[in-house]
Amino acid sequence: MPNWNEVLQQIQQIEAQGQNASGIVRSHFLKQLHQKTGRNIIAYYSAFLSKPNIGGMEINDEDKNGFMMAVHKLDRAKGLDLLLHTPGGSISSTQSIVDYLHKMFGKNIRAIIPQIAMSAGTMIACSCKEIWMGKHSNLGPIDPQVNNIPAYGVLREFKTACKEIKQDGSKIPIWQSIIGQYRPTFLSRCENAIAWSNDFVREQLISVMFEGMADAKKKAGQVVRGLTHYRRNKTHENHLHFEECQKIGLNVKAIEDAVDANGNKDDVFQDLILTVHHCYMQLLMNTPCMKAIENQTGVGLFKHMPTPVTK
Repeated sequence: MPNWNEVLQQIQQIEAQGQNASGIVRSHFLKQLHQKTGRNIIAYYSAFLSKPNIGGMEINDEDKNGFMMAVHKLDRAKGLDLLLHTPGGSISSTQSIVDYLHKMFGKNIRAIIPQIAMSAGTMIACSCKEIWMGKHSNLGPIDPQVNNIPAYGVLREFKTACKEIKQDGSKIPIWQSIIGQYRPTFLSRCENAIAWSNDFVREQLISVMFEGMADAKKKAGQVVRGLTHYRRNKTHENHLHFEECQKIGLNVKAIEDAVDANGNKDDVFQDLILTVHHCYMQLLMNTPCMKAIENQTGVGLFKHMPTPVTK
């Protein structure tokens, strides 16, 4: 396997010939990864790291069009390896995309996290039968955000207010200024968002990742508690590494520990995943592309940043 410097040299040589170097090299290694695993590959990448503060980076309903394009004409009996790199997004869109992928591939889906899959990206990973992570990979908490405010934090703060006011009425003015900022139905929206996300992930874990296990409900409950523990995680942006994901009970496998059919250490698998990842990062960092959904044949959807309108 070539290292990343060799890949960059290949890109430069192809660009010198006036061709789409990034696409050619990326397609080459996607096909190699497919040949290595014998499974379908769909890469879902967002440019949230290199193009922050731009709308559309999150998981949304538009993404399903990309997945539909990428799934079309694939041999679904080969299952799916889903490469995820996303900050997360809409719970409803996530649920809809997961439902679609399960209808296409059944439960034969593996999540591969080359770097980061946060929030709703972690939810997608939890809907797969196993999650492959590297030493550098991260998942994240799944506590929902309502208007960019942590729902668990709101409910915890409200309970604290009720407790302190009951003990000391003089604190009413202090809490009144805080609670007074809540809009009507805001508390119930937070409660509903928590129940929705927790129930969805719990159901996916029971029916897919822990399917057939006698203690599936117990294991799923432990994972959900670990991914939503507001006090322990401290912030929605907390990065959960392989060991932490393993500790809370997720079925995670280390990319570095992959073995081949003969039981020997398989470094090629890791090299291919990281090379494909670097190809997408090059695409997202150095072109107007802000989101890519692509299969091993090069079919998919590429969304570019809007072109500024000049007057």
